[in-house]
Amino acid sequence: MTQTLPVLDEIIEGLPNICGWEDTVTQVTQRQEPVFLPKTNLRWEEVTAGFAIALHMHQPTIPAGGNGELISNLQYMFEHSQEGDNHNAGIFSWCYSRMGDFIPELVAAGCNPRIMLDYSGNLLWGVRQMGRHDIIDNLKRITCDPTYQPYVEWLGTMWSHAVVPSTPIPDIKLHIQAWQHHFAAIFGWDALARVKGFSPPEMHLPNHPDTLYEYIKALKECGYRWLMVQEHSVENLDGSSLREKYLPNRLIARNSQGETISITALIKTQGSDTKLVAQMQPYYEAKGRGRQQIGGVSVPSLVTQIGDGENGGVMMNEFPPAFKKAWYEVQAASGGKSGTVGINGTEYLELIEASGCRPEDYPPCQAVGQHLIWQQVDVDNCTPEKVAAAIENLRQTHPNFHVDGASWTNNISWVKGYENVLEPMQRLSATFHEKFDPLVGADASVTRQSEYRRGLLYDLLLETSCFRYWGQGAWTNYAREIYRRGEAVI
Repeated sequence: MTQTLPVLDEIIEGLPNICGWEDTVTQVTQRQEPVFLPKTNLRWEEVTAGFAIALHMHQPTIPAGGNGELISNLQYMFEHSQEGDNHNAGIFSWCYSRMGDFIPELVAAGCNPRIMLDYSGNLLWGVRQMGRHDIIDNLKRITCDPTYQPYVEWLGTMWSHAVVPSTPIPDIKLHIQAWQHHFAAIFGWDALARVKGFSPPEMHLPNHPDTLYEYIKALKECGYRWLMVQEHSVENLDGSSLREKYLPNRLIARNSQGETISITALIKTQGSDTKLVAQMQPYYEAKGRGRQQIGGVSVPSLVTQIGDGENGGVMMNEFPPAFKKAWYEVQAASGGKSGTVGINGTEYLELIEASGCRPEDYPPCQAVGQHLIWQQVDVDNCTPEKVAAAIENLRQTHPNFHVDGASWTNNISWVKGYENVLEPMQRLSATFHEKFDPLVGADASVTRQSEYRRGLLYDLLLETSCFRYWGQGAWTNYAREIYRRGEAVI
């Protein structure tokens, strides 16, 4: 495969490689052969329960270099160590690299570890900008060396850490593909072909019918088989709380035209994410769980959890010893291959489907709050006007109803109070698409042109969630400057 595919440059004219090879990216990501099934060493019939751990890593790109150039916030932390928590820059850097040490160490000791990794495009670019090739090389070791591929799974994400509900719909797929381009340029096409699960920034799931439909459609068009979702961001079809959070669910989206689409969802359980991951709580919870039934097939339960991989004292200090201790315990109990085991998301799904499970038999769910919409709209006679009227009526009659989506920071709205960022986001996106969509439609190679790549970069950067999550002031000023530059480029 790699002999016939182009070798991608990671950096082009000083910018990350985020576009230009869309056809090749689609060709690679649509490969259907199993990823982990030929390599897994688990004794599947003897597994009672599994646990899956994912680490989320991100640093935003900001216009804060010495001359206002785009740099990683990590670089800014190193250069301004007296501000706030910036003294943690060194340990953050170690956190971005350390799985490249931990996994080989555990494997060499006879353990059977598993880890899922979610790194934003901003972070990967920023690390390279800083000359921290040691971090990238350590990640390449566990990504590209066949010795470690059974233990490590990369999850795709939005390139610039954009939360989907407030991202302009035409840009959702651009973020997804930009990450795939960038990842392939760093780690190679074979590594990209193994990326089948998706980790949304802030675990944010849109609940507007049209946004969710377009999101799942984009994921499937980009080759993703499954999506990680937060337990309280989905509901059963009757609106009740999710019943089956230790099994895969089938996330169903119906748009305002009445069309439906679905994707497999693995459920991240509620709780203090970082603390639960740092203390390896999913392992200890899985020890108390057993097998369940899907469509008459007996399968192990799966406890799934994700947390920041670097943020907070628990991840910096408690996670390394707790992570290693858990794998040594698993090894001592069963050799790490039966009983309670670590397992990555795609590995789990491939194994249960090889056992006879069918995705259409997974329990169905939908985005939280959607049952209220479908109670008012006849799904067999659905129109955008009827859905819009139902949403407006619900806003008037249900004070807590909204279509802003849900995330792991449910107390924060990604929309209210941030019009000064959202309106420029919408304007820049509209300007980008107005200019480039006709050009790309006439000639697909336009996406390799410098002007397109630069315009796309600013469009994606402006949608980074940090410009809202980290509050008004300096961060919204960064957004204004990115908007100004993007408008000038486009």
